[in-house]
Amino acid sequence: MTTGKINVSVENIFPLIKKFLYNDHEIFLRELISNGTDATLKLKHLTNIGEAKVEYGNPILEVKVDKEGKKLHIIDQGIGMTAEEVEKYINQLAFSGAEEFLEKYKDTAKDSGIIGHFGLGFYSAFMVASKVEIITKSYKDEPAAHWICDGSPEFSLEPADKTDRGTEIILHIADDSLEFLEEFKIKELLNKYNKFMPIPIKFGTKTETLPKPEDAPEDYVNETIEVDNIVNNPNPAWTKQPADLNEEDYKTFYHELYPMQFEEPLFNIHLNVDYPFNLTGILYFPKLGSDMQIQKDKIQLYQNQVFVTDNVEGIVPEFLMMLRGVVDSPDIPLNVSRSGLQADGAVKKISNYITRKVADKLKSLFNENRADFEAKWNDIKIVLEYGMLSEDKFYEKAGAFVLYPTVDDKYYTLDELKENLKDNQTDKDGKLVVLYAGNKEEQHSYIEIAKEKGYEVLLLDSPIISHLMQKLENDNKDLTFVRVDSDHIDNLIKKEETTISKLSEEEKESLKTSLESYIPKTYTVQLEAMDSQAAPFIITQPEFMRRMKEMSQTGGGGMFGMGNMPEMYNLVVNTNSPLATTILSTEDKTAQESLVKQALDLAKLSQNLLKGEALTAFVKRSFELIK
Repeated sequence: MTTGKINVSVENIFPLIKKFLYNDHEIFLRELISNGTDATLKLKHLTNIGEAKVEYGNPILEVKVDKEGKKLHIIDQGIGMTAEEVEKYINQLAFSGAEEFLEKYKDTAKDSGIIGHFGLGFYSAFMVASKVEIITKSYKDEPAAHWICDGSPEFSLEPADKTDRGTEIILHIADDSLEFLEEFKIKELLNKYNKFMPIPIKFGTKTETLPKPEDAPEDYVNETIEVDNIVNNPNPAWTKQPADLNEEDYKTFYHELYPMQFEEPLFNIHLNVDYPFNLTGILYFPKLGSDMQIQKDKIQLYQNQVFVTDNVEGIVPEFLMMLRGVVDSPDIPLNVSRSGLQADGAVKKISNYITRKVADKLKSLFNENRADFEAKWNDIKIVLEYGMLSEDKFYEKAGAFVLYPTVDDKYYTLDELKENLKDNQTDKDGKLVVLYAGNKEEQHSYIEIAKEKGYEVLLLDSPIISHLMQKLENDNKDLTFVRVDSDHIDNLIKKEETTISKLSEEEKESLKTSLESYIPKTYTVQLEAMDSQAAPFIITQPEFMRRMKEMSQTGGGGMFGMGNMPEMYNLVVNTNSPLATTILSTEDKTAQESLVKQALDLAKLSQNLLKGEALTAFVKRSFELIK
């Protein structure tokens, strides 16, 4: 038997390990199972190249709880270690690695969001154990070894009578960590961190019912057997080639990832690249609609099938954080804080690759089945519009598949929109005016007026559309977006012809003075000569002011403080309407005021602006008029 002292200069390294090595103590199980998996995969490699003259077989990892003995066992059938290797890897390399890490991070580790440090994994055992044993037998023909350490720098190493290849780690669970002796807790951790590990993991047994033989009598009772309870799927969909999977396989895997999600995903994107970095994964587009408040943290990050985190900020572009799925890369550094992760060159390349891959997939989906893509547009548009605003590389590619729907359910790309609208909706200054509505019901009357003129009206209703329109206008100088209720139709798309007013300049001045004495100050009175059949009073909201206010409210644009500005409206009065003439010729001020207020209320009603007390008064007044 050998005893010794681990050469360590940091005093009390075990309390430091317990406090600083990981933010979360539960990570120890992930680390120890990862080590067991590595040991098993190393053996597979050595047998494949003929260096290990042993049978690889069908190795598994086993986790056992001994509640009475207060012990947790993690057993692998991997490469194993000789006594000399235990001395080298456990007492020297791993410990010096742990010491170096703690020396570097001991002041900041708790706050720096450390993700994980495979390689230091073994020493995470001391976060939950008062004593740790290793019983290990190498694939080489050498005696087994038994290492014991009680959480001080003292250890003992002696021969063991283990005859089967592999390593068993026994954790004597400390009194402050007894939760890790509960089966449900271990099951929860295995499901969280090891659900897709590449080696089968056994945790207890389960009862399986055998099928009924064909010639069995009617009163036959099915036989049952006890089988290993394998808690993971060692071959998840993302580790396979896209050619080997069909749509049903992708959907099945989606529900394996998200058992509580009952809606089917709209489509998936399979990531698979091995140069200039390794990355695999599957991203799913769920139904999103126009809701920006989607729960993020739905994409899971793995390193070689080991779960790392579901905070993938910096690795997955921000606009795709609303998606779901898995990203797996051995090239993502796990021994740095998240801020370091975001600054890492390889991570930036990965983020750019994912952006490009998603854009290419969307383009191919659009080209292969445009009707299906259009049918799904409202469920995915918020992600794509956000992507155009936040990622230049995505914006460059988006023109090929981002759609602009009309109120009549026609869908155009930007180029198609320009081509279809240019003849009818180019104004006298050569600018293409794209009319849009934000709400088909509320702006119905304005939409109808535009359609009577033969104009197309888009339906653009996502919360960030004002920002996107601003960007598109900046990049397309002869294009402008105008909401249908922002002015009367002849002013929205100004043509050369002008309608002559029936009223003289003096009459118009007199009419404006009368109107302004009855109209609230939140309305700017605007006299316009329109067709005599057009509505006499139209309420509009200036495009610029309204858009700046919306952008300010949704963040990242607009003008400072405009989000809290009161709503401003224009009251467009048609000077060629019979009502304008009537108001002007009514000398009784009370009657004139009554006419103006009734007309204003009707205009407000068409804009859904008449509410509460004002609506009650209007209804009462209207009934009195038709007595």
